[in-house]
Amino acid sequence: MFDRQFMIKLVQAKMPFGKHKGWYITSLPVHYLEWFNREGFPNGELGQFLSTMYEIKTNGLEEILKPIISEFRPRVYRN
Repeated sequence: MFDRQFMIKLVQAKMPFGKHKGWYITSLPVHYLEWFNREGFPNGELGQFLSTMYEIKTNGLEEILKPIISEFRPRVYRN
């Protein structure tokens, strides 16, 4: 089982620095997450988000995020 609040925060979190600054962590490319896995994840919540996304993406589990994203990520409407 997973922590619902953690997963909600994960799908809302954005990368705060680097080449992919401003990207949703759930949208980061696998090669970027693999780099963090080799070099070390940051401490704290950001590191937890990145390591969780690494596990989700490398195990082909991205489908589990879709309902959480659709419910908890802000929608952008265009006219």
